Amino acid sequence: MPSAVWTIPNQLTVARFFLALGLFALIAFEQWPWCLAVFVVAAFTDWLDGFIARVWDMGSPLGRVLDPLVDKVLNLGAFVFLLPLGTREGWLLPWMVALLVVRELAVTGLRASLEAAGAKFGADWAGKAKMVLQCLALAAIFIAAMAGSWETALARDVLIWAMLAATLLSGLQYLAKAAALSRVE
Repeated sequence: MPSAVWTIPNQLTVARFFLALGLFALIAFEQWPWCLAVFVVAAFTDWLDGFIARVWDMGSPLGRVLDPLVDKVLNLGAFVFLLPLGTREGWLLPWMVALLVVRELAVTGLRASLEAAGAKFGADWAGKAKMVLQCLALAAIFIAAMAGSWETALARDVLIWAMLAATLLSGLQYLAKAAALSRVE
């Protein structure tokens, strides 16, 4: 039986971290088909580690911290590495990436503070929608870079704006939830 630290879900999470580093290198060299392939595998490992942790009761305190951290490294890192190309072509601007980063830092800080005080402050539907839209936007960016058609560019742009809206709304929702929990304490 694996130790409480080196569980299958945690191994998948660590593998996703290394996939993220590979993805960043592939983005830097504009290897779009490989970017899409590596990102799809990484996103699948995110789903798989959570599924295994729930179904086989292999959740761990390390996994509850490591999994969302690696998700942030993968997604935010990808947007940071895409920023030069997106800025040059006008579909990804610095303020957009800053919004993603600020939301993640704010929610992570609120979660840590409130959970340290004993409150439950887990992910909710808005945070999950934001994550799904981030993944769809990244996949669309890689597909648009490969295809170069106006249809794929339009899909990319729509998904980026939907992701930004979900990011802002979920951030505001978490702030309201944190304020309500703080008043109860």
